[in-house]
Amino acid sequence: MTISTDAPVVAVLGLGAIGLPIATHLADDLPVTAFDVDTARREMAKKEGVAVATSAVEACASADVAVVAVRDQTQLDEVLFGVDGIAMALAPGAVVILTSTIGRDGIVGVVDRLGERGILLVDAPLSGGPVRAGAGDLLVVVGASSAALERARPVLERMASTLTIVGPNPGDGQALKTVNQLLCGVHIAAAAEALALARALGLDPAATLEALGAGAAASFMLGNRGPRMLEAYDEGGAEVLSRLDIFVKDMGIVTKAARGVGVATPLAATAEQEYLLGQAQGLGRCDDSAVIKVMAPQI
Repeated sequence: MTISTDAPVVAVLGLGAIGLPIATHLADDLPVTAFDVDTARREMAKKEGVAVATSAVEACASADVAVVAVRDQTQLDEVLFGVDGIAMALAPGAVVILTSTIGRDGIVGVVDRLGERGILLVDAPLSGGPVRAGAGDLLVVVGASSAALERARPVLERMASTLTIVGPNPGDGQALKTVNQLLCGVHIAAAAEALALARALGLDPAATLEALGAGAAASFMLGNRGPRMLEAYDEGGAEVLSRLDIFVKDMGIVTKAARGVGVATPLAATAEQEYLLGQAQGLGRCDDSAVIKVMAPQI
């Protein structure tokens, strides 16, 4: 197989809230084949005009670049090295773009195992949400060798409006995303506490949110999650754009990383407990804005 840096053949593995719009957007410009273990997600991709394979191996049969959008380290290992693992299907010189937040601890082993097959890894965790993913408007932070980056760049530049090269090593991207998630997780929890307090004080939640968004207390997460927090009490809750249990995972990565380097992160640790409480209360599959119900379970 000849690896092309101009118009690479792309496989997208994982068609969740982020993976599906990524596949749809990339398919506008590049040859894309996608796969997800969930039949419903594959059908959704077909309806969006994306070619769909019946297995991850089939999706990667002629791929130059495999974009992997999985939940955690366990799923990553399964996709790469499991029974239907793509490491045996990709040709030497191919590149895996890892978009997931898994922490940097497991990256070195993955790089070594892929390297044995001549496959490169681009560590590229992303932020931005489904709408921005579908518009190619993501923030992507990258740790990769120059060779891997060169081959992956045509795909990365179509995914991202902000592409930040953090360092030359896989794991560098995970490190920056860990810092990013500390702030995001704390900001969401803080917004939830503020709006829960406003509710308890008898303030109109919508008017409070509008006032806060116009002043020094404003933040991206307040503006983005705040309206969904007000919807958390509706029947069915807010639309699920980012599941609460994702922040259980991500804040666990944050606090583990901080302990590993001896940095105290008491705010992150508190936020982690709030997401854990939400998960224990059955909110794990809800939008992460539902964390407000941990502080104010009733209307």
